[in-house]
Amino acid sequence: MKQEDRGIISSYDFKKVSVKLGYSLMVLVIVCMAITMLYPFFNTFFSSLKTREEFFSFPPTFFPKDWIWKNYYDAWTQFDLPLLTFLKNTILIYVGNMVFSLLFIGLAAFALSHLKVPFKKWVTLYFLATLLIPPATYIVPNFLNLKSLGLINTYWAFWLPAAVNAYFMLLLKNFFDGIHKEILEAARMDGASEFKSFTTIAVPLSLPIIGTLLLLAFSNTWNDFYWPNIVMTEKSMYPLATGIYRYVVYPTSVIPWSVRFAILTLAMLPPILFFLTFQKFIIRGLSASSVKG
Repeated sequence: MKQEDRGIISSYDFKKVSVKLGYSLMVLVIVCMAITMLYPFFNTFFSSLKTREEFFSFPPTFFPKDWIWKNYYDAWTQFDLPLLTFLKNTILIYVGNMVFSLLFIGLAAFALSHLKVPFKKWVTLYFLATLLIPPATYIVPNFLNLKSLGLINTYWAFWLPAAVNAYFMLLLKNFFDGIHKEILEAARMDGASEFKSFTTIAVPLSLPIIGTLLLLAFSNTWNDFYWPNIVMTEKSMYPLATGIYRYVVYPTSVIPWSVRFAILTLAMLPPILFFLTFQKFIIRGLSASSVKG
């Protein structure tokens, strides 16, 4: 066996009964976890293809007898649901969140990593200590602040809170700490300003962690319905998750259940495809941000 082909468990290890039992148990646990994670997705998809009678049949069936693809057509054309408007609002919120996050949080993380900030350790501790505060405790203060500023029913109600994400700052600062100070010193000697060093050196070197933040922010924006449900009161301003919650999932909705599950399936596809395509950046970025030097 070649050295590069050797894994954690070798063929010699597999000769031991205890290793075989432990490995089999580990595989069984992984399979059970995969089934429990995949079941909601497949159940939603198959439920979207059932007739109304089959949906409420007892005992319930997992696979539909007749695949009713018309439910997806009804999801787009019936019931006057502005799904494209909800999708547009979600994209605008996401783009704004990332612009403000990368600009303000990126500059703050760069300053705490490579600039002479007074009481730098205490300032960093102050920001990171906010990670210990339960998010539910500052929903009401945030809402009152935005209301006093007249920012309810605006995208600023999302963009401004996104600019103070302490978790994103932690990831960026840990990554910036790994950039050698000699590179930035050489840029300063060539006459580059701190902002230029940030945009031309720090940002290009930090593309893995920035890609990770893009994916994490996409997940948060796509799935968030509670905060938009508070700060948005006009139907035309709802993001996708809030619109689906109010007009699809809500118990008083007149939409047939099969069509509801068709809408939910359509809402699940973009994040699933997004993460399947770019999942390697999450692992690479989080791993790189945890290693200094």
